Amino acid sequence: MHLNPYGEDAVNLAADLANRRPATAGELADRCRAAGLALEHPVTPQDLERTHAVLEAWERVVDATGEHERAELVNRMLAESAAHPRLTDHAGSGWHLHYRDDRQPLGSVLSALIAVGTALHLVGRGMHRLRRCAVTGCTTIFADTSRTGRQRYCSQRCANRDAVRRHRAGHAAR
Repeated sequence: MHLNPYGEDAVNLAADLANRRPATAGELADRCRAAGLALEHPVTPQDLERTHAVLEAWERVVDATGEHERAELVNRMLAESAAHPRLTDHAGSGWHLHYRDDRQPLGSVLSALIAVGTALHLVGRGMHRLRRCAVTGCTTIFADTSRTGRQRYCSQRCANRDAVRRHRAGHAAR
C-alpha cells in the first residue's frame, strides 16, 4: 500500500527536473525511471515540451512572494492537470491513489504528480517549505523536508560556503 506517492518524492523530482532541465525525451524518461516513476508509454518530444511548461509554472510557485500567491499558482496547476482521485494498482506496485486520468502520456502524468505533490507538501509541511538556496549566486530549488522546517541551503556544500563567507566577513569587519 502506498500512503502518499504524491508527497516528498514528487516535489524532489520537480526540483531535480527544474534545476537541471532534461534536454531530450530519453533523458526525461531515464530521470523519471531513476526517481521510481513507472512509465506506461514511450516518452515523446511532446512529453518533454509539456514537462518544460509544467516546470516553468512550478518555478513561479517556488518564487512566489506570499502564501496567497503561492496557493493561487498551485491551484491553477491543479485545475489544469488533476482529475478526480482513483484507486489503481498499475504495474503491480500496490494499491494507491492517482489524481489523474488513466493511460496519460508522461507530460500529463508529471503535470498532475507535480501539482498534487506540491499542494500536499505545502499544506502538510508548511507553505514556506519550497524555495531557492539562500547562497547568493546559487539558484538551486529545493523542497524543505527537514524536521524543523528551517532549511536554507540546497546542500551542505552551500551551507559551508555561506558559513565561510560569514566568518570571513566578520573578521574583515573587526
